Amino acid sequence: MQSLAVSATLLRTFPLFARFSDATLDELLPKIQHRSYSRNSSILRAGEKSNALYAIVSGKVKIVIDDGEGREATLTIMGPGELFGEMSCIDGKPRSASVVALEHCEVLYVPSSALVACLSHNFDAAMYLLTIAVGRLRGADEKIAALALMDVRGRVARLLLDTAHPVAGEWVVDIGAEEIARTVGASREMVSRVVKQMIEAGLLRRDKRKIVVLDRSSLPTPSAVLH
Repeated sequence: MQSLAVSATLLRTFPLFARFSDATLDELLPKIQHRSYSRNSSILRAGEKSNALYAIVSGKVKIVIDDGEGREATLTIMGPGELFGEMSCIDGKPRSASVVALEHCEVLYVPSSALVACLSHNFDAAMYLLTIAVGRLRGADEKIAALALMDVRGRVARLLLDTAHPVAGEWVVDIGAEEIARTVGASREMVSRVVKQMIEAGLLRRDKRKIVVLDRSSLPTPSAVLH
């Protein structure tokens, strides 16, 4: 596959890099690599030494943790325009989770040393990266609360609301029951049953392997499903 042209124009599509001056981007550009990953391939593994920030140009990835015995939980799913690996860039510690390509992905690999050098004289960009890291921590707190306080139907509804994106006037969720189950901490069978109930209630419909949310306002809200 032909290598993606890494340019200042491409970098500026990411809010982090848009905060850098032209001179800083000129300094950073030669150090950035374009990398491609096929579907289901491993991008990062938990426990690996930190060495880069990754910026997603196209495709989707999932952030997962596993118990070492083949069971894994999906923490989140990320797509174009998003970054991952920022926490290890900040504290220099090994990766806390693994990253797997859900589909073919094109990403930018930004070495930590080069990024930190640029951040050292750009307060706005440094604060933006910290904001991303803090947002991830808040998201983790919310996920813990959801697992503790919401039933499976509520967790599924919340995930559908969070992941649905507009396509031709409809709200589409393009992750399957298995990924939903790993994310909400339930069995695939239970998730399939909940989704079927929502379809029968007229809240969702199937479109091949995708789910279409018919009325987002009708899905159970977190407050409606707390125990």
